[in-house]
Amino acid sequence: MSANRARQVTVKRVIPVPAARLFDVVADPAMHPVIDGSGTVKAVRPGGPARLGPGTRFGMAMRLGTAYRITNTVVEFEEGRRLAWDHLGRARWRYRFEPVPGGGTRVVETWDYSPSPWWLVLGLRLLGFRGRNRRGMERTLDRLEAEVARRPVGSA
Repeated sequence: MSANRARQVTVKRVIPVPAARLFDVVADPAMHPVIDGSGTVKAVRPGGPARLGPGTRFGMAMRLGTAYRITNTVVEFEEGRRLAWDHLGRARWRYRFEPVPGGGTRVVETWDYSPSPWWLVLGLRLLGFRGRNRRGMERTLDRLEAEVARRPVGSA
């Protein structure tokens, strides 16, 4: 396994909804606390964008043991297909939306901490973040599917 692949956690799920509907939820920063399965994303910080796009910066109020704030920057963007952001630690959260036969979408969420400095990588491993984040990501996809299912077709 390459060093970069070893520093990634990926979860996948086929959700029986068109990619555009799923993408719209993830591209709305106000929805991040709603779909977050880790329990760490508490609120979108005021003054940010209503929708994410290329190069967009947005802030979140977080809590992991203690409250903190983080600013993210969108670093990958392909409307309806791919959205990723990173932050100070250079870890990247990426969502890919791949249409599947029958009108559903394979959602692939990846936490990629390969760009992070070695000392942060070591700390993340020692503190068990690979397993913790995998479980949170699985719950995020559960919550994303539930959120889209509860919305009427045609709503964002």
